[in-house]
Formats: sequence, structure tokens, C-alpha cells
Amino acid sequence: MTALPPPSKVKLGLVIDLDTCVGCHACVTACKGWNDQGYGAPLSDQDAYGAEPCGTFLNRVHSYELQPEDGPAEVVNFPRSCLHCDNAPCVTVCPTGASYKRAEDGIVLVNEDACIGCGLCAWACPYGAREMDAQAGVMKKCTLCVDRIYNENLPEEDRVPACVRTCPTGARHFGDLGDPASAVSRLVAERGGFELMPEMGTAPVNRYLPPRAKGAAATAPLAPLVEERATGLAGWLDRLLERF
Repeated sequence: MTALPPPSKVKLGLVIDLDTCVGCHACVTACKGWNDQGYGAPLSDQDAYGAEPCGTFLNRVHSYELQPEDGPAEVVNFPRSCLHCDNAPCVTVCPTGASYKRAEDGIVLVNEDACIGCGLCAWACPYGAREMDAQAGVMKKCTLCVDRIYNENLPEEDRVPACVRTCPTGARHFGDLGDPASAVSRLVAERGGFELMPEMGTAPVNRYLPPRAKGAAATAPLAPLVEERATGLAGWLDRLLERF
């Protein structure tokens, strides 16, 4: 009798399609709105309508302009939030245990009651995914809308992160990346999805789908990138986008 393989470990995460993200910031607005009334304390803003507004956001979108030698300029929009790493350095450095990774689904969370606002997790995160809430004095981060995805009072179609539910172009996908047969895992396999800055050894769960190249080399540039040493997130992204 053939033994069955062990069940895969659940790794909930996001797959973000850089080819279809238009940089509309709907995901940013939806994230801010949901988390202002959901998990943890509201996300504070300072001088929101003044000359130098600032605030706490769990999801941001950066835009990069590419100028090919033989074609018109293109814009790639790059959403950024917590990647819920398997080897999360934010968890390792936290002196109070406020940052932790859930065994049941792999989501990295912050126990705000235990957070002392020391900022070590922000220093440790190579992706800049942590934000200090100036008003609350604690660290904030993407929770994958953990208070939403398990909420049986919501219609089933709404039990996904707010950013995924809101995206007008369908650029954001949510599911179990620990299951090779899941829709998100198949999407990553089909489109050559990649992890962000793999050389850091954090093993992020989230994946990005590359922009579709204009020509024969659709995903070929990704392989040599892994072997290059990047200097921070911006440097890594610059090298990535130059290859498309």
C-alpha cells in the first residue's frame, strides 16, 4: 500500500500581478478603510489636510518609469506590504514576542498589547513593510485582513483581504501558497511568479507576477537576478525592472 504524502502546510498570502496593476491605489484606500475599523487600533493620521500630511498605511503602491532603448516609456506599478515570511526577521528580533507567525495559516501579526514600539522589527524587515503608528506608539503591518477572511458573518465572496476584493483590474489574488494545487500556486507556476529579494533568506510567502515582456524573453530575465546582490528594496526593484 502506497503511503499518502503529508498534507502541505497552509501558507496564506497574496499573488500580485505587475502586468495588470494600474496604480489606482484602490487597494491602499480599501486597506486603510478596513483597518481603521477592524483588527487592532485605528490607523492614525497626522495633519491629514495640512501642508505635510502623513499617516499609517499597511499597503503602499510605488510607480517606476521604464525607458526602453527601442520603444516608448512604460510605467510599472509595484504594490508593497508585509510578505508574511517563513523566516520572518521581525519575529526573531522582537524583544517582547509581540511579533509572531501563526502556525495555522502562516500569517505574521503583531500583538499590540505587547508591542513597546522599539522599532527593531522595522529595522529587521528588508522590505520596509512595518510602520510605526505615531499616535498609538506601536508597530502596524498587513494582517491579510485576518478579522475578515474568517468572518462567517460576511458573504463568502467578501472573505478575502480588502485589497483583493477592491482591486478593479483583478491584479491581486489571495489563497494558500503552501498548496501546489491551489489557484494561486498554479498562477505562480504558469506565469513565472517570483519572491521578492530571495537573497535575504526571509522566504517570503507572497509572490509577484512579472510584467509581460514585449517580445520573446517573457520571464527569462528572472533567473540571473537571483544571483545578484541588491542594495535594499529600491536597488533590487531597479535591477528587476531594467530586465523587462
